[in-house]
Amino acid sequence: MPVGMAFGVLATTIGFTATQAVLCSATALAGAGQFIALNLMKSGADVLAVVTATTVVNLRYVLFGATLSPYLAGMSLPRQALLAFTLTDETFAVNVNDRRQGLSTGASMAGVGAVAWSGWVAGTAAGALAAAWIGDPTRWGVDFAMPAMFIALLIALAEDRRHVSVAALAAALAIGLPALVPLGIVVPASWVIVIASMGAATIGAVVFR
Repeated sequence: MPVGMAFGVLATTIGFTATQAVLCSATALAGAGQFIALNLMKSGADVLAVVTATTVVNLRYVLFGATLSPYLAGMSLPRQALLAFTLTDETFAVNVNDRRQGLSTGASMAGVGAVAWSGWVAGTAAGALAAAWIGDPTRWGVDFAMPAMFIALLIALAEDRRHVSVAALAAALAIGLPALVPLGIVVPASWVIVIASMGAATIGAVVFR
């Protein structure tokens, strides 16, 4: 809900109405993708650029879905589609953690998704309606909401040195790729997260067999 509030505030600062911000969160539920779309809109990017960048960033959900799919083999396609709609970084983390403990079921995944969707939409509405009172959102640290959330997920789910090592490698790649610009190597911002995460995961899979 706090991250949803951050999105609601930022959306209204670039011209969204409260209704538009809520509809965006209710129908997209894309988390980081929505923040990236806002930044691109703010910079004057066209619709194609916004859609392309959001699609690339959200490619990680393909990996999330592939990871969870073995546990959904007996579930009907409509139910799988519903779970896919609610699949986010947060719901994936909770469901994987439940699966490790042998607690995850189709019903529990649906419950996690419903709670996440409700909190995200309610948070967006609260942030959008309070934006006029909040004023400049950066003075409240709103722009740090997403990094803070991902740090919390990492701390909660990292179980051993392998997880910490892969996370550190992903961070190094995410920081290092933009630093290659002086060398003439330009990696589009929308690809940095994808390359860093998949690169670190691949190296981790090879090293920690």
